[in-house]
Amino acid sequence: MILPACIRIRRFIRRRVERDPIRYRSLREDLVAANFGITLNSYLLRAFLISGFFGAFWGVLTFILLRFADLPQVSIRVYNVFGIHLPEFMVADPVVGILQAIVSTIIFVITAYAASILFRNYPSLVKDSRGTRINLLLHHAAAYMYAMRRGGAEMMEIFRSVAGEALVYGEVAHEFRRVVRDADYFGYDMISALQHLQETSPSEKLRNFLQDLVSVTESGGDVTGFLEVRVRIYQEEARFEQKTFLSTLQIAAEAYVTLFVAGPLFIIIVMVIMGFVGSTSTLQLSIIIYLLVPLGSLLFILFLDMISIKTEGIERYTEARWLNEFNDARVEERAGDELMARQLQHYDRIRNLRNFLRHPLRAFLVDPNRTFYVTVPIALVYLLLILLVTPAYPDPELLIDVLDDHLIVALLIILIPFGIFHYLWQRRATAIEVSIPDFLDRLAGINRVGLTLVQAIMILVKANLGVLSYEIKKIKRDLEWGASIQEALIRFEERIRTPAIARMVALITKASLMTGEIGDVLTVAARDATMSEILKRERQAEMFIYTLIVYLVFIVFIFVVAIIDTRFLPALVEVDAPTLAGAAGSLSAKSISIATFERLLYHACIIQAFFSGLIAGAMGEASLRAGVKHAAVMIIIAFVVFNVVL
Repeated sequence: MILPACIRIRRFIRRRVERDPIRYRSLREDLVAANFGITLNSYLLRAFLISGFFGAFWGVLTFILLRFADLPQVSIRVYNVFGIHLPEFMVADPVVGILQAIVSTIIFVITAYAASILFRNYPSLVKDSRGTRINLLLHHAAAYMYAMRRGGAEMMEIFRSVAGEALVYGEVAHEFRRVVRDADYFGYDMISALQHLQETSPSEKLRNFLQDLVSVTESGGDVTGFLEVRVRIYQEEARFEQKTFLSTLQIAAEAYVTLFVAGPLFIIIVMVIMGFVGSTSTLQLSIIIYLLVPLGSLLFILFLDMISIKTEGIERYTEARWLNEFNDARVEERAGDELMARQLQHYDRIRNLRNFLRHPLRAFLVDPNRTFYVTVPIALVYLLLILLVTPAYPDPELLIDVLDDHLIVALLIILIPFGIFHYLWQRRATAIEVSIPDFLDRLAGINRVGLTLVQAIMILVKANLGVLSYEIKKIKRDLEWGASIQEALIRFEERIRTPAIARMVALITKASLMTGEIGDVLTVAARDATMSEILKRERQAEMFIYTLIVYLVFIVFIFVVAIIDTRFLPALVEVDAPTLAGAAGSLSAKSISIATFERLLYHACIIQAFFSGLIAGAMGEASLRAGVKHAAVMIIIAFVVFNVVL
């Protein structure tokens, strides 16, 4: 029954699109630019079905809540401007049922329409996001194409190479995959494929690049010179875009201080006073601390993630294949080999465990995420033991005061190791990236005198390149053990996993497969690495200020809360209760538990510490993972202030 209904809906959608194609032209273009890989009719069908189910869910939920909830009896009194008092009337049960159905229908229509609007605009949002990511990586991709061209590669081969490096060049690689697809499967020539990509790309910068590239190619101009000039232009534009980003970040820092530090602090002070001298309960203050502050901080973190220049690591995935060329060959089992086979299987099982036990910290330095496999179980066991030994206190406030400190300790058990190992990994990766331009320049110089890339690596083992020298020794060891230069460099990339290393390895491995004389290619790679390092240093110098701002505003927040806890709350309790009750016409201050407000203020500081640390990492280092160490430090500060100082 559902399948025929879907078929009828699909036919109805197809007729609407065919009747008014201009109306859906922009949506079709957005779907193509957003790289959704779905036809317009299929997307509209999916949007129609999901919007309908979404609206039906909220409509049914509203009807159930109105039907079974204990709602107060409502009397309706109608007034008018002429002062004629109409008689009151009570809503009877049949009318209540009709009103519930009407309200549920209205909710269904509103939610379904809102979901459909979201589906109509979502491809446009994805398209804009892809355009931004393309612009951020286009100058690296242009440098890669220029280096490949200097190495003698044809343009179509360069496009294939860029398309195969999606984990390095991101959305730029996905765009050039369309060129390869059009040329290989749809019979387009290179010019037509580039023009088709120009029409569908969401990036204005990439469209201009393709237009100029097509013009140079059709006129028989110097493509290598064009790419060289365009690389320099894009590098200058990257510096300008970074300055624009830093200006935006400055505004975001001011908004964060106003909205998420000063604003909640002011509201907390007002709510505490109202809780003592008014009829306001602690529920509103709890909603602000436990819901609004975390939700607002998460939205701000998402905003920073959208506008930030990412510096996270890059993962490269390899595909394992079984070679079945000789699957028909007979395997001879010799007597006496069973023991050796069992020993090899046993060695394979315990090899990784033995390496981990021999160097336990090295595994965490390579991948800090592995700390969660150890710290999360330890934190859970710690909480379980605390729950088992904690007596059943009759006062819930006392029980919460006992348990919340242990929850914070468990959170620190998870955060501190990850923050430490991520900081060590980041410092090591940064030290290696600093030496990359010098490493590439020396490789280029040695290659120009006639030595191969392998011989250049063997010579550079003796060079003083800081932390990178240790990694070069590992590359040399891999080469001595029979690995190719491409395999050794890929292993080097897997150990470090940073964007700069990934771009360098991708360029060298591709160029070395084409020719042994890659001195010019290495020179281009060195220039690109130097430019990236300059931009990174400028960004770090500017963004350090915003990390300091986050720390300062957190210190101010915790100082004000500590003053409220130690000075303001005791002063309110000591005020004559009848005076407060008479002034506000409410409950007395002594009838309200001061421990409740102290606990809420303590939790407000812990929550603010956690999210402020993450925001410090997002603003200062463009990485939430880097913000874990800041979050741990701020939580420790709040924990010590409330448990030791106060």
